[in-house]
Amino acid sequence: MKDKIQIFDTTLRDGEQCPGASLNTQEKLEIARYLEKMKVDVIEAGFPISSPGDFDSVETIANNIKGPIIAALCRAVEQDIKCAWDAIKFARKPRIHTFIATSPIHMELKLEKTPQEVLKQAVSAVRLAKSYCHDVEFSAEDASRSNPEFLYHIITETIRAGATVINIPDTVGYSQPEEFAGLIKGIKENVTNIDEVVMSVHCHNDLGLAVANSLESIKYGVNQIECTINGIGERAGNASLEEIVMAIYTRKDFYQKYTDIDTSYIYPTSKLVSRLTGFVVQPNKAIVGKNAFAHEAGIHQAGILKDASTYEIMKPQTIGLEGNQLVLGKHSGRNAFKNRLEQLGYDLDQDKLNKSFEQFKILADKKKEVFSEDLVALMSEVLVEDIADLYELKYFHVTTGNSILPTATVELVKENEVIVDAACGDGPVDAIFNAIDRITGARVKLSDYYIKALTRGKDAQGEAVVEIKDNGCSYIGKGISTDTLEASTKAYLKAINKMLLQNSYKDK
Repeated sequence: MKDKIQIFDTTLRDGEQCPGASLNTQEKLEIARYLEKMKVDVIEAGFPISSPGDFDSVETIANNIKGPIIAALCRAVEQDIKCAWDAIKFARKPRIHTFIATSPIHMELKLEKTPQEVLKQAVSAVRLAKSYCHDVEFSAEDASRSNPEFLYHIITETIRAGATVINIPDTVGYSQPEEFAGLIKGIKENVTNIDEVVMSVHCHNDLGLAVANSLESIKYGVNQIECTINGIGERAGNASLEEIVMAIYTRKDFYQKYTDIDTSYIYPTSKLVSRLTGFVVQPNKAIVGKNAFAHEAGIHQAGILKDASTYEIMKPQTIGLEGNQLVLGKHSGRNAFKNRLEQLGYDLDQDKLNKSFEQFKILADKKKEVFSEDLVALMSEVLVEDIADLYELKYFHVTTGNSILPTATVELVKENEVIVDAACGDGPVDAIFNAIDRITGARVKLSDYYIKALTRGKDAQGEAVVEIKDNGCSYIGKGISTDTLEASTKAYLKAINKMLLQNSYKDK
């Protein structure tokens, strides 16, 4: 009989901790809704004590997402645990996830505590968490570099204290697959009460082995894997959800395991996370990279034309990707548009369908053909209903050339007040940004800016990504348009609005 592997998604917590991946509450909620549709077992919604904004995000997700378990991360500290519970207490299925480091290097140099002090703190933390919440997960941070005997002891005692899930992290991505599997095997053989709980792993990708270590561990009794969409996370990232799920799905014969994941939502969710974080998915990324189901070599093409299974071990439709190019235009009707969206994995209510169809018509008037990539980008814009921005773009005009000073005029609206200003710059984009700065009063550092084509052809949609810094904090804005100047303007203004929103939290 095949055993179920629970999928614990930490995109909104560990994934968002990677540099530059700053998401607001509504963006996190939209991702959480797609994770719910995907049927992940657990959504780790965030680290509530870390900031008022993160607390608000966790609380919002806990109050709106009903299917998966909603977990909140906290250190093994009383204040953290109480804050985590306050954020998730109204969730239908809440979980408190508390952790403390157990490796000698972390205990000595980071915590400055003895193993006995760490053990006492861990047990107390689990007991306190258990007094609030039945479902308590305990993580032994840096478990893969911990003394095995101490690890066995602290796991045994935290289970006795009430832990329902024990997580074994390879926090710095140090372990090798055989070595990590040996650690799991040792825990199963030496912790007498380990069968009373769910056993979990959380692997990082510093040596490119996060997925391999996670999959290897399930051979020895692990029944929960912690992972992220697109493998995002601190440093080199986490185990990739789509790779874990599709490996188990494709090689049922080998693993003899299964998940409850609806794989048709993998591709749309991957694209949504990429768009909202600003992190481009590499073309050769397994499962969700744009080349994952592309074939150029003549021999490959000949095989595919005869039978796709000659070179494809998975059907693209399984992950929610169309096998053929999707081509729509301005003469396409609502039914065709809706049908294509459903094939891409989007299930919209009538209001969102009407809104997206209007945006599709506007886009179709600008482009000769609308492709699958265009629709995914359009959906990312339509589905994310941000908290109302302080400033809204109404108009911009640029005068530029190789013999004149670039000048931009920008019109913004703030609470029904129309504000117009102009500025010069080293180029048209610089002039636009300077004009926005004059209107908003922003004094920020532009740390990154780039434009990429989302689709093909001379009339391709362009996506601009802007990163600004203010008082040590980074804010990312994204904008899409067939006009690169408009995309750049929208992206910069989005980043400014995010900064202003975060500053309003600080002022509370």
